[in-house]
Amino acid sequence: MLNCKRTGCIAFSLVVIWLMTVAPGYGNGARVSDTSDSSLYEENGVERVLQSIGPKAEARIRPFFDRAHIPYPSSRLGFVVVKEEMALEVWAESDGKWVHVRDYEILAASGWHGPKLRRGDRQVPEGIYQIVALNPASRFHLSMKINYPNDYDLQKARDENRTNLGGDIFIHGKDKSHGCLAVGDAAIEELFVLVAKTGTSNVEVVITPHDMRKYGPNPSRVSKPSWIPDLYNTIWQELSKYKVREGA
Repeated sequence: MLNCKRTGCIAFSLVVIWLMTVAPGYGNGARVSDTSDSSLYEENGVERVLQSIGPKAEARIRPFFDRAHIPYPSSRLGFVVVKEEMALEVWAESDGKWVHVRDYEILAASGWHGPKLRRGDRQVPEGIYQIVALNPASRFHLSMKINYPNDYDLQKARDENRTNLGGDIFIHGKDKSHGCLAVGDAAIEELFVLVAKTGTSNVEVVITPHDMRKYGPNPSRVSKPSWIPDLYNTIWQELSKYKVREGA
């Protein structure tokens, strides 16, 4: 039993709680993704970002739309994330067709082939998602939240009596991440502004373990869970509208 005055014990306890809940995010000077990012949304923050960062970000991204001969901003966007290649492709719909705009390098992501199944497995999800929120006050410069777990994830979890699926999966800045996708500050500025201009409801995010447009679904690379073939065939079919480019 600690022999201390009441106020001293309270102060000591508060310090211990702070170290347990806040300090781990700063280990070795590297900030990593955790659920605390979701609590930092800022009222009117998106407009602030568009005013302060928007002009420079748009000056960098707009020439790619011009070269692809598609309007900026587009009415609909598709992000194709290829985990194996650590790449994020940007596609835009124009006259009913999907046109490739540009690629971004993913600087950090954890896990390997296979879907996310539970909190703490450090897997990047696999499937078809949407951007559901923009966080202008993220600890990772800026971030965009995807809707994991989606309906498919939730149904498979119910079928297997799995709980605690995790969540708060973001595409964000910086170059460190556990379970999210870090693309660096310059890239997230461009993507954030692009999505804000297009509208989150008009952005699809397809996350695939490998480029199925080249190699097919190939579910044999992941043995579990049993529904992997179904998931990978669904991803493969969705990717068919994002035609692989020559030389890619």
